[in-house]
Amino acid sequence: MFNYIVRRLLYAVPILLGVILLTFLLFRVVNTPEQAAIHALGPKSSLQARAEWIERSGRNRPLIVQFATHVKRMALFDFEPSNQTKRSMGETFLQGVGPSLCITIPGFFCGLLAALGLSLYQVFVRNSAADRNLTILCVMMMSVPTIIYIIFGQAVLALGLNWFPVSGFQWGLGMVRFLLLPITIMVIVNLGYDARMFRAVFLEEIAQDYVRTAHAKGVPATQVLGRHVLKNGLIALITLTVSQLPKLIMGTLLIESFFGIPGLGNVMVLAIHTADEPVVLACSYLGALMYLGALVLTDILYAAADPRIRLS
Repeated sequence: MFNYIVRRLLYAVPILLGVILLTFLLFRVVNTPEQAAIHALGPKSSLQARAEWIERSGRNRPLIVQFATHVKRMALFDFEPSNQTKRSMGETFLQGVGPSLCITIPGFFCGLLAALGLSLYQVFVRNSAADRNLTILCVMMMSVPTIIYIIFGQAVLALGLNWFPVSGFQWGLGMVRFLLLPITIMVIVNLGYDARMFRAVFLEEIAQDYVRTAHAKGVPATQVLGRHVLKNGLIALITLTVSQLPKLIMGTLLIESFFGIPGLGNVMVLAIHTADEPVVLACSYLGALMYLGALVLTDILYAAADPRIRLS
């Protein structure tokens, strides 16, 4: 297993370099040094201040030298401070990760439990009218864009019925009323896809010989689903759970932005709107790093969950 992990980590290096190169070119090639100085210092900055910034940031150097310096800084996690807030990346992440986790962790676990319950119920009543209707409902939920759920929630549930605040965030007991609607939307957005995937996995497991053996021994159908089918469907659960880890930390872009939650997703959206180069580069790099780490962790958990899988 150790050799496998080392190889996977080595495979991740060119992928990370590709991500760094792509984001680097989006800013350093598309924007001229003068435009970058205006984004960093503001449109009212003087020509002398812009020239000094270009010299200080190394934008007047050859592009290959700029890229080598950028790769070195990314490897050492030596991120530049934000052009807009002037805060360091460490301070920015520390302030944003808390609100992001407050919405993504409850939303993830509630969505996981809802998808498991719905998919197991569909398997229990498979090939019935309820199963077909729920399948159609899941497909409809998958087809609706996230922005539609957000607009409906804010316009109808928040403004119309006044059940929730339209936007905002605060620490303490009052935080629940601000997060309840965003968490609900997060659950609904992912429910259709997750339930469909789990249903397909569980239907494949329920056709196995060990399930027929359990039924022949007189084991109740609910216990067969809970003890046998669910246990042998752990591969799908691991795939969903681990692949969502980067998203849990980096936040949800649309939901945080529309509901005014000061998480990392909202930070990323604001950085894109204001062309805040250091924040976009740092978030893209850290997101890619966490996603690649999640892929390696997924393979390790596969081997732990299923003894038949060997990493070599």
